[in-house]
Amino acid sequence: MTTIFRVLACTMTSIPIDAAVIGAGPAGLMAAEVLAEAGAGVTVFDAMPSAGRKLLMAGRGGLNLTHSEALPQFLARYREAAPTLEAAITAFPPMALREWSEALGQPTFVGTSGRVFPQAFKASPLLRAWLRRLDSMGVRFAFRQRWHGWDADGRLLFQTPQGERAIEARTTVLALGGASWPRLGSDGSWAKALAAKGVAISPLRPANSGFMVAWSDVFRNRFEGQPLKGAAWSFGALTIRGEAIVSRSGLEGGAIYALSADLREAIAGSGDAILHVALRPDLKTKDLAVRLSVPRGKQSLSNFLRKAAQLSPVATGLLQEVAITSGMSLSSLAPEKLATLINAVPIKLTGTAPIARAISSAGGIALGELDANYMIHRLPGVFAAGEMLDWEAPTGGYLLQACFATGAVAGRGALKWLGP
Repeated sequence: MTTIFRVLACTMTSIPIDAAVIGAGPAGLMAAEVLAEAGAGVTVFDAMPSAGRKLLMAGRGGLNLTHSEALPQFLARYREAAPTLEAAITAFPPMALREWSEALGQPTFVGTSGRVFPQAFKASPLLRAWLRRLDSMGVRFAFRQRWHGWDADGRLLFQTPQGERAIEARTTVLALGGASWPRLGSDGSWAKALAAKGVAISPLRPANSGFMVAWSDVFRNRFEGQPLKGAAWSFGALTIRGEAIVSRSGLEGGAIYALSADLREAIAGSGDAILHVALRPDLKTKDLAVRLSVPRGKQSLSNFLRKAAQLSPVATGLLQEVAITSGMSLSSLAPEKLATLINAVPIKLTGTAPIARAISSAGGIALGELDANYMIHRLPGVFAAGEMLDWEAPTGGYLLQACFATGAVAGRGALKWLGP
């Protein structure tokens, strides 16, 4: 991406700046915009060589900015964190985010799933327009500046290619992200510096992640990368319709991500979890049994299930995998039992995929550590926003919406701290 904004020289002076925003992702850039729009002098620091790297990654498959569902249902997606996040999202709701995007020349549309995307369906045009706006407001950027805490005089410490730098700022907004996709900049290393100041940090854990399954070599080698479509995935009282992908080490994909919080906690508590999948959820078991009662003749089991139950090869392979693991002979099952198995296939999940490969992360700064302006109680003048806070949400636009909204709150809080 062409550099089109003011980059602070690496030979930084000791002159205090109004506001330091640490982290050039959606939350940090939104905080910077709020501050700069009110006339504050803002410098955005980031450890990476350029801004918005994780946002660009999120946009590779179509940038899902937010969701169009009604606000009560929208807020419920944040689970235990919903009461705390409600004020921020109500102040900067999905429609406000869409209007903000349109003002940058990136109108949005609602997809068939209710998800909201820029018409360009990419992150790069939006990010370029945003950076141009920030540049016009006088926002400065300092890249390859890795923050690692404060010195004895309360100055921000950064490790840079030229060595350590200490920066004095009248107020600071921390927006350093969680711990997923560390190669894009969010590695969770900030937790140590905040914990040393007595700030309560919930352990960072994978969210919207895949899970480990002990596939046989035969199943793994044949079906790795193939989708299980049109299925219904269940864990406890939750059922999600959608697609999952067979990975080399287990399962991933949208339907799995939607259940990931409960699955992760179950595995943490007992070491494993049983996920059930209905391969033909639109067929009642008795109707499916009737179809399976047709004489098989000389057909292979795979061909028979393809014709009688419309099962794909990977679905049949999954049935065989589970049957072999359970010591069953799939071909000897009565139609009723086979039908029952097809719509309640048990899959044993043995672990959660590493956080480095998760879409997002759970954990972070405990929400009780913040006041209503998102200032950290123990650190007057220091605000926090985005994924480094202890909340999680499913994919579908909820992640970005909360990052933008909390960034706006933190920016307004920092403005109040600066005063008139």
